[in-house]
Amino acid sequence: MVKSPTTWYEFPFIPGLEEKARNIIFHVPISWSTVVAFIMSTIYGILYLKKKDIDYDLRSVSSASLGLLLCVLATVTGAIWAKFNWGSFWNWDPRQTSIFILLLIYGAYFVLRSAVEEEERRATLSSVYSIIAGVTVPFFIFVMPRIMSGLHPGSLGDEQGKGPVLEFKMATNMLMVFFGALIGFTVLYFWMYSLKVRQMRVERQLQQITDTQ
Repeated sequence: MVKSPTTWYEFPFIPGLEEKARNIIFHVPISWSTVVAFIMSTIYGILYLKKKDIDYDLRSVSSASLGLLLCVLATVTGAIWAKFNWGSFWNWDPRQTSIFILLLIYGAYFVLRSAVEEEERRATLSSVYSIIAGVTVPFFIFVMPRIMSGLHPGSLGDEQGKGPVLEFKMATNMLMVFFGALIGFTVLYFWMYSLKVRQMRVERQLQQITDTQ
C-alpha cells in the first residue's frame, strides 16, 4: 500500500522501494529518450535512402550515437535499481536482456560505419542498418519485456501489468516531477542532437579540405 505524503513537497512512501522509487524520475525518462534517439536515427536513415543527401546520414549517425549513450545510461540506472531491489546489478531479467541486445545492435552499427571508408557507400549501408535496427527497438523496449516473466514491473505475470508509473499510482507532486523529467530529458536530447549534428558537419568539412590538399 502506498502511503500518501503529508505535505506537497514529500513523495509518497512505497513499500519495497522506499526512497529508491526516486530512480523512476531518472531511469524512465532516460529510457524514453533512448527510444526517441533511435527512432530519429531510423527516420533520417529512410530520408537518406530517398534523397541521397549526406546531411541526412550525418543526422542519422548523430542521433544513433546519442541513443547509444542514453542506452548505456539507462542500463546503468537500471542496474543500480536492480542491485537495491533484486540483490544484484544484473539478473538477466527480460528488460535487462532486451536493452543489452540493443547495445549490441547499435554497437555493431558503429563497427559497420568504421569498416567502410567510401562516404556514399557507408551512408547507404548505415541507413539500411539503422532502419533494420530501428524496427527492433519497439519490440525490445515495449514488447519482449511484457511477454516474458521477469522481475521488472510490467513483466508477464505481474499482477498490475502496467509498470512502475501506473502501478504505484504516483501522487500528483511526484507525477509533476516525473513528467517534468520526461520533458526535460527529451529537450536535453534535442539540444545535444543539434550540437552533435553541427560537430559532424564541421568534421566533414575539415575532412574534405584535408582530402583536397
